[in-house]
Amino acid sequence: MEKSERIATFSIAVNVTLLIIKYVFATLSGSIGLAADAIHSASDVMASIAVFVGLKISKRKSKRFPYGLYKVENFVSLIVAIAILFAGYEIAKKALLGGPESGLRQIPFAISAEIAVIIITLFFSRYETKKGKEIGSPSLIADGKHIATDMLSSTAVLVGLVGNLFGINLDRFAVFVVIIFIAHAGIAIFIDAVRVLLDASLDFETLDRVKKIISAERSVKEIRSLTGRNSGRYKFIEADVVLNARELEKAHLISKKIEKSIKDEITNVDHVIIHYEPVQKDTFVYSAPLDDIGGKLSKHFGEAPYFAIVTVGANDKTFRNREILSNPFLSEERGKGILVSEFLIKQGIDVILLKEKFDGRGPEYVLSDSNVEVIITDVETLNDALLQQSVLLEA
Repeated sequence: MEKSERIATFSIAVNVTLLIIKYVFATLSGSIGLAADAIHSASDVMASIAVFVGLKISKRKSKRFPYGLYKVENFVSLIVAIAILFAGYEIAKKALLGGPESGLRQIPFAISAEIAVIIITLFFSRYETKKGKEIGSPSLIADGKHIATDMLSSTAVLVGLVGNLFGINLDRFAVFVVIIFIAHAGIAIFIDAVRVLLDASLDFETLDRVKKIISAERSVKEIRSLTGRNSGRYKFIEADVVLNARELEKAHLISKKIEKSIKDEITNVDHVIIHYEPVQKDTFVYSAPLDDIGGKLSKHFGEAPYFAIVTVGANDKTFRNREILSNPFLSEERGKGILVSEFLIKQGIDVILLKEKFDGRGPEYVLSDSNVEVIITDVETLNDALLQQSVLLEA
């Protein structure tokens, strides 16, 4: 039995206990307020049973329901809300049509019973709501809120009993206070359940977290759309992104990496669908480390004094622009290669031309992570390296 099911079973036991206490002392005292509260607890029992059944069913998947039956939890929440509102109706009817009030009996015992009920409901409602939020179960959260209304309504009944102890008849007044609490809880749970059943969007906070996770991936150049919905305690997320990836296999690996990051950082995510397409570029940018501004290729990377940034046409590879940038990290004692890699990525480079392979994994990882291609060349000058790449240089 899962944790959520154990909590639901505990809830049933607690509500049955509260129902027995209220019924017995309502009979002994003759309080219509306590009798109304007993009706409220009867609805709690039915709701808790519905929650347990919903949790059991919602885990199942089948060919007819490939996305699971998670929304059964929200449907159960809807039933809970209806049960709460129906209880309020029955209590109101009893208060209005129940005839004249008779004198109350055994008031001290009834007061003691109500105090016990309030203590039980206070601690259990907080416990169930807290655990429901930890698990992400809407039905447990709804049941916890339902029991919380029991505590509030019991408090109103207690006030009525205490008033009668001092000769002030507040019993019927307490009933209408109970009804207000019941209606408020029932309507709130009803609205939340209907929102999910109608596929309302995920809350802004969750979508914002997902957006930050996706944006943190270097290869993501644009998020065109991001949507999400709840289904029971689970979340379904869909994103349309533009990736700086030329190969389909590479783009697929990036999307899987994003999916894993989302599931690792956000609880109860069932499905993440990433629609991706490559960046459509009119230009292609080469870079190379230089020993001098004349274009001599350097054997070093992080310690090269200059870097060339050459822009060519993406389709015809005709020369567009050349820029020589000084290495801004020459004075750094450690991590030059990684810092230079990040600097070049910000320049929008697609290819880095090198005379030797990287002797460390840092720069290679950073460049690969941003889909920058590394090409090793045996020529001495930038122009010769570009000619090897079929770039049509200016005359």
